Amino acid sequence: MQIDDVFPEKLGPRENLNGTRGNLASPLEGRANRLGRSRNCYVFKGADMMSLDSITLYLVATMVAALLGAMMVFFGRQENSPALKWWGTAYLLGAASVALWTAAGDRLGPHLYLALNAVGFVACGMVWNAARVFHGRKPNWPGLVLGALAWAAAVTLLDPAASMLRMIIGAGIVSVYAALTASELWVERRKSLQRRWPAFVVPVMHGCVLMLPILLGSFLRPHDAGFSSSIWVTVFAVELVLYAVGTVFVIFMLVSERAVTAHRTAASTDPLTGMLNRRGFSEACGRVIEREAKAGRPVTVMIFDIDHFKSINDRFGHPAGDEMLKLFSTVVVSNLRITDMSGRIGGEEFAALLPCSLEEGVLVAERVREAFETSGVVVDEGPVDTTVSIGVAGGPAGTELEVLLASADTALYQAKRGGRNRVEAAEELPLSLENWRRQSAARIGAPQARPATA
Repeated sequence: MQIDDVFPEKLGPRENLNGTRGNLASPLEGRANRLGRSRNCYVFKGADMMSLDSITLYLVATMVAALLGAMMVFFGRQENSPALKWWGTAYLLGAASVALWTAAGDRLGPHLYLALNAVGFVACGMVWNAARVFHGRKPNWPGLVLGALAWAAAVTLLDPAASMLRMIIGAGIVSVYAALTASELWVERRKSLQRRWPAFVVPVMHGCVLMLPILLGSFLRPHDAGFSSSIWVTVFAVELVLYAVGTVFVIFMLVSERAVTAHRTAASTDPLTGMLNRRGFSEACGRVIEREAKAGRPVTVMIFDIDHFKSINDRFGHPAGDEMLKLFSTVVVSNLRITDMSGRIGGEEFAALLPCSLEEGVLVAERVREAFETSGVVVDEGPVDTTVSIGVAGGPAGTELEVLLASADTALYQAKRGGRNRVEAAEELPLSLENWRRQSAARIGAPQARPATA
């Protein structure tokens, strides 16, 4: 988006102070004429100083945008981030377009002038598409060039004297792209919107600053051709610098947030199955138990242990064992509701927490057992038995997770002793976790007391 799109080179005839009528010269033309008349004079007054300051600000804005764009492209390549590459390229295109206009705007032919403006609109479209790519969506290629095509059509078809209408169309295109960018960030916001509000506010403010002088000049002071080219030229130039810096701040805020989320997810996720690990499972279950306790609803925990898993690793190799673990995780997830929590808590052991009664939990466990038994895994050596033993325990609202897991583990022990491939429900919760831990340690230390889970 060029400044001429918002504040055109010729705003139409106006009365001079001596009563004659003439055209308002562009800032570039004015500066060139002034420099020609007073080559050795460095004193500028009134509108002269305003034009010089505006041009200087636009040059500063282009340099800032170019540096920021190059930085984003560099980091995009380093981090293999397509979104950063999109944003960086948009900045570089926009900076190049504004720089060429600022340096040689009065010497540009109509076709080159049109091309520069089209490049500026494409850069605006790239900012919007960068937000789409950042959130995992495909680029909108028609939308990328639609703004440039609309501007070309407006310039070609409209009366050359309709400068204000072209100005409104140009500013409107940029404002639409800003609104689309803000909408993209709004739709993809997370629950903690307070951390994301700059991502929404910055493009909205940019669109408002762009449209305000045009709306004021068109509707409030329609006969004052110099209104929109006065102080708003400088205001928009300053805002352009702030927008460039603010947008980069927002971009890196979003990238940083995603990196933190990715690290947090990696710390709580089992890399083999994609399920929650023990830490993630405990944290997620804690939130569910707290929520259900407020409503006075019971919860049920179940522990799954794949039968003879060690012998599967020994006979068919660890790759076959890994495939068995991934298969079972798929069976568990497909037989649970989206509100249920599940995870791999160690080796061949999995766990799940369901906000339901013990009786309902037993039915779900039986469904998982049957689904896994009939999954039918076949390797080169032949079919592999896919059975699982399950211990289920339920408790009233607010029962601690460790207590439920201890009770479910006792039930799992009974299922193993009962012949495996079965579901056992705990009769009662342990009176003391410390006693349960000592009993569990004793069972582990005495192999004859508990059949091998491998």
